[in-house]
Amino acid sequence: MSTLDRLIRLVRYLRPYRVRLGAAFACSGLVAGFSGAYAWLVKPVLDEIFINKNESLLLVLPLALFAVSVLKSVFNYGQNYLMNYVGNQVITDIRQELFGKLIRLPVPYHDVNTSGRLVSRVVNDVSLMANAVAGVLKDVFQQGLTFLVMMGVIFYQNWRLAGLSVIVTPLAVFTMVRMGKRLRALAASGQERMGDMASTLQETLSGIRMVKAYGREEAEAARFQQSNRSFLRTTMKAIQVSSLGSSHMEVIGVVGVAAIIWYGGFLVINGSMTPGAFFSFLTAMFMAYTPLRRLSGSNNAIQQALAAAERVFGVLDLKTEQDAERGRLELPRIGQSVTFDDVTFHYESQSVPALNDINLTIRAGEMVALVGSSGSGKTTLVNLIPRFYEPTAGRILIDGIDIQSYTLRSLRSQIGMVSQDVVLFDDSIRNNIAFGREDATDEDIIQAARLAYAHDFVERLPQGYQTVVGEKGVKLSGGERQRVAIARAILRDPPLLILDEATSALDTESERVVQLALANLMKNRTTVVIAHRLSTIQRADRIMVLARGSIVEVGTHDELLRLGGQYQRLHAMQFQDVADA
Repeated sequence: MSTLDRLIRLVRYLRPYRVRLGAAFACSGLVAGFSGAYAWLVKPVLDEIFINKNESLLLVLPLALFAVSVLKSVFNYGQNYLMNYVGNQVITDIRQELFGKLIRLPVPYHDVNTSGRLVSRVVNDVSLMANAVAGVLKDVFQQGLTFLVMMGVIFYQNWRLAGLSVIVTPLAVFTMVRMGKRLRALAASGQERMGDMASTLQETLSGIRMVKAYGREEAEAARFQQSNRSFLRTTMKAIQVSSLGSSHMEVIGVVGVAAIIWYGGFLVINGSMTPGAFFSFLTAMFMAYTPLRRLSGSNNAIQQALAAAERVFGVLDLKTEQDAERGRLELPRIGQSVTFDDVTFHYESQSVPALNDINLTIRAGEMVALVGSSGSGKTTLVNLIPRFYEPTAGRILIDGIDIQSYTLRSLRSQIGMVSQDVVLFDDSIRNNIAFGREDATDEDIIQAARLAYAHDFVERLPQGYQTVVGEKGVKLSGGERQRVAIARAILRDPPLLILDEATSALDTESERVVQLALANLMKNRTTVVIAHRLSTIQRADRIMVLARGSIVEVGTHDELLRLGGQYQRLHAMQFQDVADA
């Protein structure tokens, strides 16, 4: 996307605010006009008061200067407020659109982009874009108008002298363009380094207990220092280029002023120009040079913002799950089965399939357990059901219809998930449970908590259901977090339930309570359980044993033990470990 394309795209976000923007432009035009009046008034002040000693103008001209100053201040306030209002509204819209896009992008995108880098896009990149919008709307337009008005005063006073002053303008523009390209490249690099730094920060703080437990504070500080220093080097390179640009503009300006003083002084000495006209010209020249300097100074921020816009628009142009969705059917409550028909799945980064020719039918109301060693494909298999990933080959059917024929919303509304890594938000227990259903009443939430064996411990908390659980539920124990997650799933009332090692991280006492809660959750539901502890799935209707992405054994607990295969070996190893303990 070219620079012009990015600017045009940014301008499109201004349409909803065109009335305020028009008022801001009007104010900017008046500010530029009153700035020109300052320069124009220098001639009568000098010629009429100080040279011709015209007493009648001694009061009028100072009052005129005062009136111009007051009016310019009023309109300057108006344009400054309105420009910033529009600019910040646009940035708010872009940030909201970007966040909405990120949460709708498919899971594989989030697999390869760390949360720290995505946070950097939403916060840092959009903030840099804010500088561009504010800069383009305020500085570029305001200073551009002021420059044009001053050039009008300059040509009005003496067109020959004005022609000499214009010679330096191409040099100034060339410097700005040349420096702008370099600044944009450095800005893009700097934003990448900022993303790396944000990613390191997010990872370290989210795993702070592990960092402390392993005494890795110094190592993590060194890792952060590396990304921090890398960002500093890129920033200093950008500052160096920007400073060189300002220095070049300074030299170009001085050359222009020196030439004007030489030629203008010659005209005044020869009587071709009055001193007042020359100083009016010189004042306008200095006032015209100020906008050029400001435009050069804001060039760094604008180039950074254009680089940020490229990254942000790159995300906004990605296809979401909804964009790629072909399904139009609404999935009714699952009544027959979930079927895997010759399903194969490859992760993009792996050459070996995670799942290979899976054929499996889960009947409605049945509890099916998936077991196997780590990496056998259990979690990948269940992640295909809500379409977090799409099969590389084969189909998944619900009640005989390919799940790709159903809308994502209706499909996922039929599924409840409880995993080992419980996701709780830094919000109240009430809101974490209600996350499962938007229209839930307090009575619904309490009933779900009772069925999840969570109500009693919630009631003992200082604020009860209004207790804020902290980031990832850190203020609750593992068993308590799990029961809140189960209450959320109960409240959702899904016909299909996926349990991903929901009790493997709990102690025996907590597991017993959670198992009771899970028993309430699984009543009258189709359930797929990923189990690490085989003791928790002995009552499953069927157990599927996976190895290297394939189903190698199927049967009940007793049948698989009698078979003497992979399941029997897993069972023997686990219970031997218990006996040894």
